[in-house]
Amino acid sequence: MSYQKPRSQNDYRDLIWSLAPLVLICLVIAGIASQCSFSAGGPTQGQIPKFDAKAALSDDARDMSFPIRLPALPDTGGDKWTPNSGSHDTITDTGGGQVSTVGYITPQGTYMQLTQSSATVDALDKKYLGGRAAMGSEQRGDHKWTVYAEAGSEPAWISDFGDVRIMIKGAGNGAAFNTLATAVGQAQPLPHS
Repeated sequence: MSYQKPRSQNDYRDLIWSLAPLVLICLVIAGIASQCSFSAGGPTQGQIPKFDAKAALSDDARDMSFPIRLPALPDTGGDKWTPNSGSHDTITDTGGGQVSTVGYITPQGTYMQLTQSSATVDALDKKYLGGRAAMGSEQRGDHKWTVYAEAGSEPAWISDFGDVRIMIKGAGNGAAFNTLATAVGQAQPLPHS
C-alpha cells in the first residue's frame, strides 16, 4: 500500500507537481494549433490556372465544323475576365454535335462558362441543363437569348446564331451574363483555316 500525505500537509510544491502534466499537455496542443491558420472572412481565392483562350479557340475554329467566336472580354485593371479552363465534348444524342467550352473567372471571382456547339438548343439543354424549361428571354444586340433558371442551379442563357448555338452559364451576376452575351454577340467567327 502506498503512503499518501494527509491533505493538510500538502504544500505549493505538491500543487506544482500536480499541474506539470497539464501544462505539458497545453504546450503540445498550442504547438499543434500554431501549425493551423484560420480566416475569419471565409475562404480566399487561390491562384487562377493560366489558360490561353485565344489559342484554344483558334485551334477549335480550325478543327471543328462550325464557326467559333472569341469574345473580347475586359482583361486589364479591376474589370479583368481571366480564362482558366477549356474542354471539348461531343453530344451523341438526337440533335447532337461537337462542343467547345472555355471557362472564365469574372472580376467578382465567379465562374462563367462559354459553350459553342453545332448541337441544337434542345440537345444542349438536355445535356448540360438536364432538360430545364425556358423561363424567359433577353435581347442583347442582334441576338435573343433564352433564359433557363431553376432554384438551386446556376442560370444559363442559350442563343441560336444560325450556324452555331451558344450557351453561357455560371455563378455570375446579371452584369456578368450581360457582358459575356454582348461580347460573344459582337465577336466575328475566327478563321477556319
